[in-house]
Amino acid sequence: MLILPAAVQAQGMSDGTKMVGGAAMYPTKDIIDNAVNSKDHTTLVAAVKAAGLVETLKGKGPFTVFAPTNAAFAALPAGTVDNLLKPEMKGALAGVLTYHVVAGNLDAAAIVKAIKAGNGTATLTTVNGGKLMAMMQGANVVVKDEKGGVATVTIADVKQSNGVIHAIDHVLLPAK
Repeated sequence: MLILPAAVQAQGMSDGTKMVGGAAMYPTKDIIDNAVNSKDHTTLVAAVKAAGLVETLKGKGPFTVFAPTNAAFAALPAGTVDNLLKPEMKGALAGVLTYHVVAGNLDAAAIVKAIKAGNGTATLTTVNGGKLMAMMQGANVVVKDEKGGVATVTIADVKQSNGVIHAIDHVLLPAK
């Protein structure tokens, strides 16, 4: 087993591969094929499967995914995740998950450029039609949802064959 120094994990490898949740995220694989290997995103993967979004996120894209970690889901009020994973909540779950997806391939540089062009705020339209506000907080990109919740991008620019993933530390919630 290859153990990489932390600096290599944080910066990625020369081929664009990054370590997320203890697993290599290969730029030649799609969002789902990479995400299933991250031990930090098992709740997200289970939710994507329950919402019937696997084939969508394996599609051509490109997609920009703000991917909440397991800790982000755990920070939701008790019972929220279990409730959303119920079959009768499939539509609501899909709405929450697609609120984390923006059409296009927005790497960190593109998001920061949009923030600067917007005088400190960039409005991103999600695939479910909702809005996210991207801003800078010191050196970090943060994303604010329609309910006022804020998530920090903890790992940026995890390139995929059909887009890019940015790991975030909170679940974003749409207004509706």
